[in-house]
Amino acid sequence: MAPDRTPTPKHARSDGRREPVLGDLDALRFARPARGSRRRDDRARGRWLLVAVGLVLLVAAAVLLRGPLGDRMWPHPRVHDLTAQAEAALARGHLTAADGSGARELFEAARAIDPDLPGPRAGLARVAEAALAQASAALAAERFAEAHAMLQLARELSIPRERADALAERLREREAGTVSVDTLVRLAAQAHAAGRLDGGEDAALPLYARVLALVPDHAEALRGRDDALAALLAQAREDLRGGDLQAAAAAIAAARAYDAGHVDLPDTEARLVEELDALRGRAEGELARGRVESAVSLWRRLQQYDPGDASAREGLARAAATLAARAQRLGADFRFGRADAVLAQARELAPDAPAVAAAQAAIERSRRRHASVQPGRVDAGAAQRVASLLRQAADAEARGDLLTPPGESAYDRLRAAQAIAPRDPRVRQAVERLLPSARACFDRHLSANDLAGAQRCLEAREALGEDAASLAGARRRLAQRWLAIGDERLQGGQLAAAGAALESARALDRAAPGLGEFEQRLRTAGGRVRD
Repeated sequence: MAPDRTPTPKHARSDGRREPVLGDLDALRFARPARGSRRRDDRARGRWLLVAVGLVLLVAAAVLLRGPLGDRMWPHPRVHDLTAQAEAALARGHLTAADGSGARELFEAARAIDPDLPGPRAGLARVAEAALAQASAALAAERFAEAHAMLQLARELSIPRERADALAERLREREAGTVSVDTLVRLAAQAHAAGRLDGGEDAALPLYARVLALVPDHAEALRGRDDALAALLAQAREDLRGGDLQAAAAAIAAARAYDAGHVDLPDTEARLVEELDALRGRAEGELARGRVESAVSLWRRLQQYDPGDASAREGLARAAATLAARAQRLGADFRFGRADAVLAQARELAPDAPAVAAAQAAIERSRRRHASVQPGRVDAGAAQRVASLLRQAADAEARGDLLTPPGESAYDRLRAAQAIAPRDPRVRQAVERLLPSARACFDRHLSANDLAGAQRCLEAREALGEDAASLAGARRRLAQRWLAIGDERLQGGQLAAAGAALESARALDRAAPGLGEFEQRLRTAGGRVRD
């Protein structure tokens, strides 16, 4: 077939598209701005896309920085403040202090708030180095007591053992060359004869300790120390018989520090443990018999011996809960004067305990109920009043008003009906019907992290007669949630709030897993920090 030789128009292109001609210039003038406009639109859309991506990244960063990553990058101000104070104390050479102002105590408080932060750990390592340096400087100046104290601090903060041992040997040699051992032994014997066994550098036991640090096998010093310790432990046993637990415990601790293997120490320690256990047992027995005031007095004695005694603190919390329950029962019987007085005693023992707040609320409800059942306000008989209250309780339950508003909730209406006719079968049936709603209420508030609401629902479950095993499980769940809240508050530096959360958890379940560990962290963080 012959090729097509039809001439190609001069304005046509080989790809079939038409070339522009002079007459099309006007069209081109209008077309170019359209393409520029599209480019500007594309650039604008690109800028808005970048802005949107940036916003998304900012939101994501905010979410991440609110969690562990943010905590690592920007520690909580409380930790930052403690670390800054510790750094300043370290720079001044103020390494340790009983009032918590030393670098060691401040770094330890910061570490207790957030154990995963590397800064406080590194700070404690630098405190150990500074302590070893101060011990060396004190040795050079022949300030031997200071050298011993700083060397002990360095050991407690895990300075390498070989470095500590090397300095200890230098200290022993230098001290032996400047102090007369025979003079120290003579002074120790004189102090023993005068009854000054411990409590100062010129007392018998500290002097014997200096001799034995210089000459570990000095026979006369060993015999003198044993005799002085025997006298100290005899005094401790006398203190135990007199009921002075604090003095006895201090003497036993001192004896243990001088010679943990002394022959009289195990028996004296056993007597102290027996006395403490007997005191705890008496307190428990008094509480079980309803003698709350006597139990509180015994637990106070335990706290005088050891302010951090966990059993005493738990006992006082249970005493407060017992008093709160007593006040609640008095309020239910409309004995409001006595109820208020007993509740005040409970509040003095544990002002932030949930049981105290719950008793207060219950007493207020009893006051409203008492007013609502006064004879002058009842139009019909008791049976009609009960029927009315039960209808109101059913209506409130249908509305979802299980516990609130006060005085109008299903629970309050039902309690008012119980106060009038506790044996009425209709009242009992209503109680049985309301219990599943109380359980659902507890789960709902717990899921929403509304622990106060969950506590109210738990109290309703208890008042409605739920079995003990189910209540114990619910209490443990709520206690562990309080511990989680407490951990969050502690990491946020809110020590008072963390302590309140701990007390709430302990009041619910003193055997809750993790309670002891959290208590120790809180004590380290709070007991050594001055607000």
